[in-house]
Amino acid sequence: MRKLSTLFNTTGSKGILVAFLILSSTSCKKNFLDTVPLTSISDVVAYDTPERILAQVNGLYASAKTGTFLGGRYILYNETRADEFIQTKSNTVTGLNTWSQSVNSSTDEVVATWSNPYAVINKVNTFIKGLTDNKSKVSATLYTQYIAEAKFLRALCYYDLVKVFARPYATDGGKSPGVPLRLQAESSNSNNDLVRSSVAAVYTQILSDLNDAEAGLPLTYATAVLNATRAHRNTAIALKTRIYLTMGDYGNVITEANKIVSPTAPYQASTGVNNKLETSQVTVFAGSYTGPEAVLFFPFTTADAPGTTSALTYLYTYTPGNGEYYLNPAGTISNPVYSTASTDTRKTLVVTGGTNKWLNKFKSASPYPDYIPVIRYAEVLLNLAEAAAQKDDLATALNMLYAVRHRSDPTFIFAPADIATKGALINTILTERKIEFLGEGFRVPDLQRLLLPLPAKTAPTTSAPAVAVSASNYIWPISVNETSINKLCEPNP
Repeated sequence: MRKLSTLFNTTGSKGILVAFLILSSTSCKKNFLDTVPLTSISDVVAYDTPERILAQVNGLYASAKTGTFLGGRYILYNETRADEFIQTKSNTVTGLNTWSQSVNSSTDEVVATWSNPYAVINKVNTFIKGLTDNKSKVSATLYTQYIAEAKFLRALCYYDLVKVFARPYATDGGKSPGVPLRLQAESSNSNNDLVRSSVAAVYTQILSDLNDAEAGLPLTYATAVLNATRAHRNTAIALKTRIYLTMGDYGNVITEANKIVSPTAPYQASTGVNNKLETSQVTVFAGSYTGPEAVLFFPFTTADAPGTTSALTYLYTYTPGNGEYYLNPAGTISNPVYSTASTDTRKTLVVTGGTNKWLNKFKSASPYPDYIPVIRYAEVLLNLAEAAAQKDDLATALNMLYAVRHRSDPTFIFAPADIATKGALINTILTERKIEFLGEGFRVPDLQRLLLPLPAKTAPTTSAPAVAVSASNYIWPISVNETSINKLCEPNP
């Protein structure tokens, strides 16, 4: 466990200090990418050599993939707030309050989901300043690349924050309060007070970082593992398709997707990493994780796995005595894709245990070393499909939809009523997203960007009410740790 004094010297503000305490207390294991942690060596020598600078870059990824953030819990919360999973054990440690829509500003998951990304953001800001002050220590090419990787991670963190803690962009075109934009390295608590920027301003910053990242990231790395686990140019472009889709800016979704999706089949990236669909979605979760569909995955091994701090396997997959969230029979698994007669290979990612069905994407046993998907190429195709349909290009939309469906069920034909009109096709694409990304953290973000209510659900011993778009708990409250030290940060109503 790292020393408190070291953490304070690195992070500065009390709010960021709390974030690091959460990170440290929930997972003390050494991360796979974290060869020399950012906080373990003096600032005086942290940028002395190219090797130490690379270690700082690896440490940025490691801080983002902690089990209480993008290494697992962030995905869990974005799934269990919706209607796909039914909780079984009334366990507050594993997200009962999230499932039941009853969190408050001091609930553990609210505090962690606020603090974790800000901890990463301050590491990024600290790294950018440190490397800028020592840019002569690496080549100009590496300097540009490392800054781009840092900005990519900052954009990812701000996107995750604004989705959870601010009103969706579609509510009022981004005029609602967003989150505080902290863009400078903090080494004291003198700058704690900072107003919330608007949602639109946060998205502007995210896109600025991603545009810089696209310009500075390498086209490829030397190995398939690095291409899957570090940001490259296609990674920044792919994330921009997600950002623009969230904003309802369908024209820019198409512009970005066209950079990495060929105009004709087989649809794939023609520059940089040759990202494309795996031959089967099952392959994506079969244990190699570094195939062409992995635009960005966070890697783990048995030596650095986040264990129960993440526990997607523990929470989703049934094993005797475990299994906390089974699949809602009335949810996506009621689709014919999962029927006995179906020939869709994705149905094999759902298993029966006891009297219920369970997700089996994250299937490794304790200590749960499954790689965690951040961006898959399938998402890019479905983002393009939805945007093209919204812009009345139904032919392109249908091609992208079939590309995803046919890799799991090559002979499937959609019913004419499901694809004949713009509205029907969009609904079919949204259903395909639910099937393709079941359990990967897309359900609540998709509902919220479309201004749809969070559905009600019932478990054997409790229930959770529907959450209207106008309800105060449609988004999460700002963490009490932030409002207690940032006097300019107004809480959500």
